[in-house]
Amino acid sequence: MLKKFFDKANFIPSGLEGKAKKQSFFVSGLLILLFILSAFTFFNALYCFADIVGSIVCGSMDVVVKDLLRSIPIFLVFTMTLWTMLSVHASFRCFDEEKRIKVTFRNGVVIAAMAVITIIYIIVGLITKKYASLVEGAPSAIYPLDAFLYSLVFLCVGLFKIFYVKKLQSKFVFEGVNRGPVVKKLRGLYCTFLTFWMLIAIYGFAAFFIGLFIVDFLHGYQFYSVMLLIAFFLSPLFLGVWEFYYNELKEEKRKEFLLPLSVAGLAVSGLVTILYFVSLGLNLDAPSNIGFGILPVAFAASVNMATMICVITPLIVSVVALIKALIARKK
Repeated sequence: MLKKFFDKANFIPSGLEGKAKKQSFFVSGLLILLFILSAFTFFNALYCFADIVGSIVCGSMDVVVKDLLRSIPIFLVFTMTLWTMLSVHASFRCFDEEKRIKVTFRNGVVIAAMAVITIIYIIVGLITKKYASLVEGAPSAIYPLDAFLYSLVFLCVGLFKIFYVKKLQSKFVFEGVNRGPVVKKLRGLYCTFLTFWMLIAIYGFAAFFIGLFIVDFLHGYQFYSVMLLIAFFLSPLFLGVWEFYYNELKEEKRKEFLLPLSVAGLAVSGLVTILYFVSLGLNLDAPSNIGFGILPVAFAASVNMATMICVITPLIVSVVALIKALIARKK
């Protein structure tokens, strides 16, 4: 059975040759790198957002304004990273050469503009003493220098998209890394759900790796700690299966494999959900005691909403996939 699911002949890249196959794998690697960068920049932005929310709750509006103005480069860094990832995905999925060049150019302009705004903002902030120095040491050890250097890199990315992609396009044909069919019915709802899932996945990915160093595996919380990390990791795992397995299958194989994949996903997500709530029932104080450092605004007073969403999302995804598979089987 496993041999059938992982037979190379079932996948679209198996039909590509030479440069096309290498380019397809390169884009996959680039998307993974951008996903990782999006995850950790998103996590950093959420921490800044948590500080702002905390100041609002305390009624310190002057601190709110100060924190917000100081954190703008962090929000811009996350936005340009996420935008780059989505633009790369969209560009290499578009098979209309002329449209791809136009989309790539527009995205390059947006990315370069965000990078320039971030660079100028930091320079103005230093001149106006919004930042005490180029290296203040919070929230990262070298902030805002890291945001400045990061923006320089993405400025180069944007300029590359603007000036060089068209020239490269004339030399070799781009092959799409994601061959999944473009949804036409209820496209707005589909894109909204997919965006929500992706945001949960990038949060869960960062929370999993950061949680390895933050979560308390002692003091009687071992069961909950393990289930917490598994819950965080499940959403990016499912997204990876969808992106780099299901969408890489040939069309006839997608129809054949969707039902068993959805059933397997439902079984795994259902088991994780049950075990998580069992571990929570045994340690009701665990979220506020050991999860607070992962995202304070979510774990304060045992609200625990971030984890709840991470637990439920793979379950919802599996149910939706199962319904889609059953409908497809009837056609």
